[in-house]
Amino acid sequence: MIAKEGRLILCGLLLFLFPFGIYVHASEVKILYYLYFLFGSFYIFTIYFFRDPLRKIPFDTSAILSPADGRVVSINTVNDNDIGESSQVISIFLSIFDVHAFRYPYDGKIKSVNNRNGSFIAAFNHNASEVNEQIVTVIKSNSFTFKIKQIAGLVARRILCYAKPNEVVQKGDRMGFIRFGSRADIVVSSKIKVCVNVGEKVKAGESVIARI
Repeated sequence: MIAKEGRLILCGLLLFLFPFGIYVHASEVKILYYLYFLFGSFYIFTIYFFRDPLRKIPFDTSAILSPADGRVVSINTVNDNDIGESSQVISIFLSIFDVHAFRYPYDGKIKSVNNRNGSFIAAFNHNASEVNEQIVTVIKSNSFTFKIKQIAGLVARRILCYAKPNEVVQKGDRMGFIRFGSRADIVVSSKIKVCVNVGEKVKAGESVIARI
C-alpha cells in the first residue's frame, strides 16, 4: 500500500519517466540510458519510501504503542510543562529506510497542536529534540496525558500532522507523515512503565513501548 502523501509525487515522477524513456529508446544515446537507469532507480526507491503497510493494532488497554517506525535512540527523564516533573521521553530515529507514517500510540482527546520553528540538524543528534522544527501534539486519555513530537531532520523538511484540537483519536490511527528521515519523541509520566530499551527497533501501531 502506498501512502497518500506520496501518490502525487509518484505520479509526477512517472509523467516524467515515461516520455523520457521513449526519447531515450529512440535516441540510442548511451549516456541517456545511464541517466534513465538512475532516474528509474530513484523512482523505485521513492515507491519503497512511501510504503504504508497495514498494522495489527494490539487489543491491550494497558499498552502504549510506538508512534513511529525506527530505532529507539534515547530514554531520558525531563521536567515537562505539559506532562509534569520527572517525565520520561522515548526518542525514536527514523532513517530513510523506515516507514514514515505516524500513528497515535493511545486513545484520547487532543488538547493542543503546536508548530515550533527551528533548525534542521541531523535527527539522530539528541539536540534535535530541542532545536529542530517540530509539531508537538498533547493528548489526554482517561487516565493520563502524553505528548508526541514530530521532529524534522537534516533532510526531512516537510512534517504533515492531521491532529486537530478537541478531536477524539484511537490507538493505531494514522496521525501524520514526515518525508525523508526524521525523529519522533513521546513524553509520558514517570508513573508509566517503559517497555523498550535503547537500540531496539519498533513499529508504529504495533510495538508496545510502555504500559500504564
